[in-house]
Amino acid sequence: MGSATRHALAALKNSVDGWGQAELGDAEQVFAAVNAAGANQHLLAALSNPAADVSARRELAGTVFGSHLGPRALQLLQDAVSQTWSSNHEFALGLQELAVRATAQTAGAQSVIAAELTTVADTISANPELELTLGSRLGDSAVKSQLIERLFAGKISAPSLLILRELVGNPLGRRTRRLLTWAGEVVADQAGRSVATVTVASPLAPEQLAKLEAGLTRRFNRRVSVTTVIDPKIIGGLRVQLGDDVIDDSVAARLNNLRLQLA
Repeated sequence: MGSATRHALAALKNSVDGWGQAELGDAEQVFAAVNAAGANQHLLAALSNPAADVSARRELAGTVFGSHLGPRALQLLQDAVSQTWSSNHEFALGLQELAVRATAQTAGAQSVIAAELTTVADTISANPELELTLGSRLGDSAVKSQLIERLFAGKISAPSLLILRELVGNPLGRRTRRLLTWAGEVVADQAGRSVATVTVASPLAPEQLAKLEAGLTRRFNRRVSVTTVIDPKIIGGLRVQLGDDVIDDSVAARLNNLRLQLA
């Protein structure tokens, strides 16, 4: 994965974080956009063309997908085409990752999804004939998706089934086992972005913890849970880390800043 793609995904994760408890159908629409763009190489190239003006790429996304996508999915797609990507293929991979993240974000049960994807991957790996059928580049994507529905519908959650069906139907050159392992890692990472690690000098009272969770939920516009770490070295105050965001309001940080100012 190129550096441009890594930077694009880092920015777009925040867009997915803002979805909160959206509908699973919104995430399904993102997958539909991935599939449509991937099936038309000219469209894929136009949407990710770094030489084209950003406003033109956003307008093209709106023109092509505006009547097919809801507001959330369309906004995420337009945010994606506004970024710079290392290649057309990595743009498609990036869109697919956003679709997986959106599914995990809307579901709110990321640990269940990650576990189910691992179980499914083990099941497929234990059946060489099934693995060959799903991984064949000559197989029809629609047939593969229907096979997934027959085998796993009702046995795993709807979000897990959506991810499984869409990735097997459009693997973008990846083997099934690696594909599902990657999806589980993405889901787990998305889950971590909704859990804030709060470092304090001494334990928080339950009412303080509840107030902190409510404040972080308002600030990040999504449900945030808190895990606490006790570290007397921070002296007082607190340090909050949520995904890539860090809020350091500890006494130790304030003293360090003061020392730097006086140096």
